[in-house]
Amino acid sequence: MHRITYAGGHFTTGTEIARALVSYATALAQQGRAGAIDIPVRHEDDGQLGIVSFLVGPASQLVTEEIHVVDGEEEIRDEPLLARLRALTAELVPMRPLTERPADHDAPVDYDWMDEL
Repeated sequence: MHRITYAGGHFTTGTEIARALVSYATALAQQGRAGAIDIPVRHEDDGQLGIVSFLVGPASQLVTEEIHVVDGEEEIRDEPLLARLRALTAELVPMRPLTERPADHDAPVDYDWMDEL
């Protein structure tokens, strides 16, 4: 589990969710953009489950830290949310050039360039 500190509040969520949120916030910040996302959390004051809307972007002061789980407390999981966060992050991450040549780099290229005309 991870504790998220954001806008003066503390919220507990699953480890993978916290990591995906930080990755999304980083990608948004690199693009100079902001976005809102709803995250399932366990409120620290009463232990109740809830949803918190986070506005993240270039000015976000978002901190996560690993915390010890109380016996019997289950990790918060949300696979559809993780997939959505990862997809949103991937859309924002710039493409990087291939730095390694494929193993068959000496193989002849079998392509008819005249097809392009």
